[in-house]
Amino acid sequence: MAMILIGVGSNIPGPQGATPRQNCHNALKLLEDSGVTITRRSRWYRSAPVPPSDQPWFINGVVAVEAAGLEPEPLLECLHQIELEFGRRRSHPNAPRPLDLDILDFDGRITAPDAAVVLPHPRMHQRAFVLMPLSEIAPEWRHPVIGDTVFDLIAALPDDQFIEPVP
Repeated sequence: MAMILIGVGSNIPGPQGATPRQNCHNALKLLEDSGVTITRRSRWYRSAPVPPSDQPWFINGVVAVEAAGLEPEPLLECLHQIELEFGRRRSHPNAPRPLDLDILDFDGRITAPDAAVVLPHPRMHQRAFVLMPLSEIAPEWRHPVIGDTVFDLIAALPDDQFIEPVP
């Protein structure tokens, strides 16, 4: 079975005033209800927005999933549908959002930068809020393009990315 990694994040209230952490938790339930099996899940992290801004901090995590026969495009459509159910509107890049679901890696596949689904996620190697939770669930993971381990990528992160585990 392919190793598929999905990033989960939220930094503003969702439907019925759900907190960002509740949004993330509830999104995982909907993902499983759609037929995707979560095989590993990181703990939640609290992280500063990247790039830095005055918007609220995020709750982030990473899950490994299995979905027999599912390809990247239908999976991304499923993720976007779940985001819509939480009120996500893509108004401008890096806007605050009640839910953000990203395919980070799909079994090491590499696609062109203009593909419908860009794999691996083009900025994942530059984001502490992706790499820290990823290191928990897939410590052996290597970036498919760069070749560096998740721990090498963490060590190369700039000091201005603030992240902490949520108790």
